[in-house]
Amino acid sequence: MYGNYLDKAAKIVAKKREANLKFEHARLTAEEKDDLLLKFHPDRIKKQFVELKIGPNKGQKAPIELAEMLQAKPRIEPEKIDLSHIDYETDVLVIGGGGAGTSAAIMASEAGAKVLLVTKLRVGDANTMMAEGGIQAADKPNDSPAQHYLDAFGGGHFDGKPELVYTLVNKAPSVIKWLNDLGVEFDKEADGTMVTTHGGGTSRKRMHACKDYSGAEIMRTLRDETFNRADKITVVDFTAAIEIIKNEKGEAAGAVLMNIETGEIRIAKAKVVIIATGGAGRMHYQGFPTSNHYGATADGLVIAYRAGAKLLYQDSLQYHPTGAAYPTQILGKLVTEKVRSLGAKLINKDGEVYIHPLETRDVNASGIIREVREGRGVKNDVQDAVWLDTPMIEMIHGEGTILKSIPAMYKMFIKYGIDIRKEPILVYPTLHYQNGGVEIDKTCHTNIANLLVAGEASGGVHGTNRLMGNSLLDVVVFGREAGIEAGKMFKKIKLSKTLSLQHVKNFEKARATAKIKGNAVSPKILPTYHHGNPEFDKEIPGATK
Repeated sequence: MYGNYLDKAAKIVAKKREANLKFEHARLTAEEKDDLLLKFHPDRIKKQFVELKIGPNKGQKAPIELAEMLQAKPRIEPEKIDLSHIDYETDVLVIGGGGAGTSAAIMASEAGAKVLLVTKLRVGDANTMMAEGGIQAADKPNDSPAQHYLDAFGGGHFDGKPELVYTLVNKAPSVIKWLNDLGVEFDKEADGTMVTTHGGGTSRKRMHACKDYSGAEIMRTLRDETFNRADKITVVDFTAAIEIIKNEKGEAAGAVLMNIETGEIRIAKAKVVIIATGGAGRMHYQGFPTSNHYGATADGLVIAYRAGAKLLYQDSLQYHPTGAAYPTQILGKLVTEKVRSLGAKLINKDGEVYIHPLETRDVNASGIIREVREGRGVKNDVQDAVWLDTPMIEMIHGEGTILKSIPAMYKMFIKYGIDIRKEPILVYPTLHYQNGGVEIDKTCHTNIANLLVAGEASGGVHGTNRLMGNSLLDVVVFGREAGIEAGKMFKKIKLSKTLSLQHVKNFEKARATAKIKGNAVSPKILPTYHHGNPEFDKEIPGATK
């Protein structure tokens, strides 16, 4: 039930539904895709990016909002931090409690390491939990990792680091087996065969799913396994890492931690540090809504950058084409690509299918933006948008398909009186994924010794565009790789006797030399939505004023 104007607009879609169901829009040519991206993708808007003035990526461009955080004042004054008082001493320090962080902790502990996992919210409060559509793996007879490689590498505009893409696709089948053995409830046929479906940009049906809450199911399993290893993994929640600590050789040797409720500062010393802090949707680049969890504020990029780690493709973000655009309460919430893989098509205000629903995400996002800007979008009081014609799903697959295959989508909309079995839904791109991040090699090493990065905080795996199902795969594959690597490393490393924050002091000097102005402090830790209300206009405890 949309109300008078939108009900009329939805009737236009319903009137043409039968014809649209039979109509198959041709795939765009490479030239058409390039032209569409150039004109309408947010990453191509030059005025939304600035040149970095300091740090390892000096001279390169970054989104305005990220550049501010990368070059902002640190939250601490190094000379006031007592590094001789050690609160935690461990073999492996994992920063982040999502899919990558828990996978890393599990594998490091399996190698005999004593692991400290710190997370600024709770274990599982992560983008992993919010992923819906599924996880890719080429484990069917008509598929192969080589085919998966071609899809992923091409889908990323051939910008991915080949060794990372190779690792991603070749480890995928064993990762699915590992998750299945741990207890992930994948969708299966009666005989136990895993159900697989298509995703945008994929040439084979290799999407393994758990209805439309795949990430939540995977995260539930990894979280439980982490807690089951309490003898080897110590979890400290509501605690953010705000600086990397180095030793006298310039190697990562721990982190400065801050309790986000009290502002209390703690020092963690470690042989190996793994950053697995996830994405940056809550930075709301260019004012876009986001599908990301509350803590996705690019913290890992900031602390790694200040420690001297190089970034890769920090100017590349993924705007998922189908974020909820109505009603206000769910603006930006993810409408999984699985809805389109089941047959729902994208429709403009005139009831026309204007693009193939399974073009790659950047292409479909650009297509929606084009329809809206050129006057073919559906106007409403929340966010001008296009229709996603969900009733097509049960016309194709039969009654009951939506409740069976995408129950979370049904529940998200029905609470606002919108029955997606009978009515189309309004969608518009939502800030979904950080394509770029800290540059790593195939075993998750950065250019800073003893500092590893895994998951969405890393850059290079997906090039400059990610295919559906490769994010859940990324966090588990490279989370495991980081944990396995740390499990080898810690046995050869002695805990540092001398700890230093000299790099933070050097960063401050660089800021002064570059005449960087402003009172912003970083890492951001949490977003603010108070709009200047003095009652809530307070800094996070312990923040530099």
